[in-house]
Amino acid sequence: MILTMVAMLSMTTAFAEDEKVAEVKNAEAYELNINCDKLAQTLKLDGFQKDAVENIHKTFASELMFAAHYGNSDRDSMVEKAIKNDVKSMRRVLDEDQMHTYLRLLNATINNRGLNK
Repeated sequence: MILTMVAMLSMTTAFAEDEKVAEVKNAEAYELNINCDKLAQTLKLDGFQKDAVENIHKTFASELMFAAHYGNSDRDSMVEKAIKNDVKSMRRVLDEDQMHTYLRLLNATINNRGLNK
């Protein structure tokens, strides 16, 4: 009887620990820290564009972190909305070639983090 109780408590603890690890990994996927200097160099941004891109990125990162705290159905729509807002804002600042490069980088980042559901 005591061995059964110990086994059940061990399994419950392991299960709860797995949930916490999955939750942390999930939250980390939505944490979008990029090197804005490298992005500016890659996109060949001027001073105005760099400032604007940094501000747009801060907003995008905030929206993603906000989405990380919601349930799956709400989260997916919030992530999609954040991406659309980011792309729309970047189109106002970047020229066509810069935008093409940015979209490739954004798409790769979203795919690598598993946010493309």
